Order: sequence, then structure tokens, then C-alpha cells
Amino acid sequence: MDTYLVTGAAGFIGRSIAAELLARGKRVRGIDNFSTGKRENLAGLDAMDLIEADINDAAAVADVCRGVDCIFHEAAIPSVPRSIQDPIASNHAGISGTVQLLVAARNANVRRVVYAGSSSCYGNTPTLPKTEDMHPSPISPYAVAKLAGELYMQSFTRVYGLETVTLRYFNVFGPYQDPTSQYSGVLAIFALKMLAGETPTIYGDGEQSRDFTFIQNVVHGNLLASQAPADRVSGKVFNLATGNRITLNQAAEIMRKATDYSGEIRYAPERSGDVKHSLAAIELARECFGYEPLVQFNEGLQRTVAWYRTIAKPVGAGGER
Repeated sequence: MDTYLVTGAAGFIGRSIAAELLARGKRVRGIDNFSTGKRENLAGLDAMDLIEADINDAAAVADVCRGVDCIFHEAAIPSVPRSIQDPIASNHAGISGTVQLLVAARNANVRRVVYAGSSSCYGNTPTLPKTEDMHPSPISPYAVAKLAGELYMQSFTRVYGLETVTLRYFNVFGPYQDPTSQYSGVLAIFALKMLAGETPTIYGDGEQSRDFTFIQNVVHGNLLASQAPADRVSGKVFNLATGNRITLNQAAEIMRKATDYSGEIRYAPERSGDVKHSLAAIELARECFGYEPLVQFNEGLQRTVAWYRTIAKPVGAGGER
């Protein structure tokens, strides 16, 4: 039986990929240093062989890659605002850690690395939808690090023959996304605040739009990309999204109804490094490995709210309503 390695296995996306692999009866190994991953995310993943280590630890990464067929590389510091505050840490995790992993994968004869890229590499280019052949224009240090990771993936394919696939994620949301940090995804923050009767904040006028992508779609795309024929995917970059967009104002109103929130929504100045509009073209992923989004925004939002209800602070326990 093949062994799969998930980096960042205690994070939102990493644990979701690991959980699906385990549900399919696969042998799974994980690595996480818990700098952003949560130990509580590992509930139900007892069958995963987890190594607590940093992907910049050469010895640990070399060891964890031995005997692995495919790696899902999710480890990163996943935050634009945090990368602006601390670009060195973003670089260390996103670029140095990726190179360390690629070297270990090459040395261990790993078949394929599937890399978590980011739509942030497109920057604020006005053309919509974003297609994979567009010239990258990253704004934030996080986006720069993600783009550098893509280029390293392609280099290791061309120079060493290591199969690599980059999937550019578009605004992933869903259960297990951390809603407690100022750096969290906007829908996670909206859900927890509204369920607690607290006032959510939109940065900017709320007319910025996103191709919000439910976590199940991302897991689905990763597993398809891991098994697709090499001549169709290796060394290439693919958008992973729904091909639809919604403004933050629209998302907030849908969330308001889903959570029965009756309070106001606060607006604050837009944040440096934020992209105004994001919409993916997904035809290339459809053509090369049969990707189709399984869950659209409204259904994904309902599932997300249902999950956050299990962890939300009850109204009246310090919250406003």
C-alpha cells in the first residue's frame, strides 16, 4: 500500500486531506510543528503517523519522506497580514521549508509532490477570470513566497525529474478553519462572531469579491491531482476554485441569515496587501484531471455554520445581540 505524507497535517487544509485519505483506507504520515496547526484538529486522525517537527529540519524531513509515494505540501504560515508584519518568518516557512522538502523528496525517490499554491500570486491584475497563463503580480510577502514555491516545484521537475503539481487555491473555507486569530479567513471569523452575537468587521467597502471555495472541493482536487497521468499534470499549475465569485457584503448577508444574526456589520479601512477581486478559470483543471467543484458556496456555507455552531460561544455569554 502506498504511503502519503501531508505537511502541515494539523492545519485546516492539511488535516482535511489527511482525514479523507484515512477514510479511503490509505496509509498516512503527517508532519507539523504546531506553529499555526492545532492539536485539536487531529481528533479522529489517530491512524495517522504524526511527526512533530519543522519542515526546515533537514534530518526530520529526510526521515519522514522515506518510503512515501506522494506528498501533499500544505505547510506554510497562511496569512497575508501576518506576512506583512513578519516577512522573514513567511519566507522561512514558505520558501526555505519548501526547498528542504523538495530535496528530501528527491533523495527519497518520492513519486509526486502536490503543492498548495495560492491565488494571491495573481495580485490585483484587473482581468477576470484569472487564468494560469497570466503573468503573476504578487503583492504581499506571502504571495511572493507562494509563487517562489511554484517555481521551485517546476525547477525540480525539469532538473531532477520529480513529478510536481501546483494547485492555486482560491479563498478556501469550511470546518476546522481557525476563527480565533486576526489572521483567519474572513468567513471563519464572520461565522464565529455572528453565532456569538458579536459584531463582525469588513475591511474596505465590502464590494471586494472572492471565489470562495469549500474545503471539500480542495480535498477533491488534491486527490485527483495526485493520481492524474504525469504527462497531463507534472510541472504544471492549476487553479482550484468554483469559477464563481461573491462580494464580502453578499457573503455577510448570507451568513447573517444562516446564523440568525440581527446585529450590525462594522466597516474599517482596507488592509494593505489585500486583493480587490478574485475569480478563477477552472477549465484547465477540468481538462487535465477531471476536476469539478462538488460543493457550491451556499451549501458549503451552511455546512460551515453548522460546524461552527458546535464550537461557538452561546449568545449571552459575553456576546452582543
